[in-house]
Amino acid sequence: MGRKVIVLSDPGIDGAFAIALALHDRNLDCLGLAATAGNVTAEQANRNMQILVDLFDPPRRPRFGAALPVEYDVDGLKLHGPGGLGGTNFPCAELHHTHASDKLIVDLVRQNPKDVTILALGPLTVLARALDRDPELVALVDRVVCVGGAWHEPGNISAVAEFHFYCDPSSARQVVNSGMALTLIPLDVTRKLVLAPTELSDLPEPETQTCSYLRQIVPYGIQATASLYGIEGFHLKDVLGVAAVALPQAFTMKSLALDVETQGELTRGMTIVDTRWNTTAKPNVDLALSVDLNAVRRYMRDTLIQST
Repeated sequence: MGRKVIVLSDPGIDGAFAIALALHDRNLDCLGLAATAGNVTAEQANRNMQILVDLFDPPRRPRFGAALPVEYDVDGLKLHGPGGLGGTNFPCAELHHTHASDKLIVDLVRQNPKDVTILALGPLTVLARALDRDPELVALVDRVVCVGGAWHEPGNISAVAEFHFYCDPSSARQVVNSGMALTLIPLDVTRKLVLAPTELSDLPEPETQTCSYLRQIVPYGIQATASLYGIEGFHLKDVLGVAAVALPQAFTMKSLALDVETQGELTRGMTIVDTRWNTTAKPNVDLALSVDLNAVRRYMRDTLIQST
């Protein structure tokens, strides 16, 4: 079996790509999919997770965690479309008696102590509640890889804040300062991976259900990105969270002291990085500074080929 991971996601279009990779990468063992509100509502996140697993039909089905009934004052529907998956609508069987996502994380980590990496690809409310539920989780998790925050880049939900941190800055701050081994992939890096319209035809094996579905949902995101940001292509931000686990050599990292602003009227969710030469602040994150995009693209193609 490969490296054990739990994927925490608010499934939008880039989340669907990331989940496809996590489920089909033979070097990863996806133990669980923990849903969270964010791009979509909690109820829709649960439904999207089930739709994606049904469509991707992985060799080994992960356990499900239901999103906590949390409502944020922002969402990602303008970018990801109605329902969060490019406006597509697929039937799915309703799951009953599903554990809450925070309990799922605690249970799976307890069953595999010091052997699980958590891929946090959405707001961090669920992970913070898991820490509240079981404070010993800090020592039992191997590592958390979080897609969130921004350093030198402007924010994507406000002038200074990244969407995931903006949704729940208090939980982001709790996770960042928890003492867990934490890799952070900020907007400075995630904005570099853009899927251009011409690259849709490069997705492997068009007859497979996984690639066929990804082709259906991403055009909405490409059109929305052009309309909202004037950029030709769609950012696959969440994919870099999976790539950071599967392909760590593709990233340049630096250990830094980092915190999250929770109360500022204009700075809610802002990532504060301490780079003073004489600082006594102890580094608490490994911050991604750059990424080999060609290596990530090869990884995506090679992994999606495995979905046949």
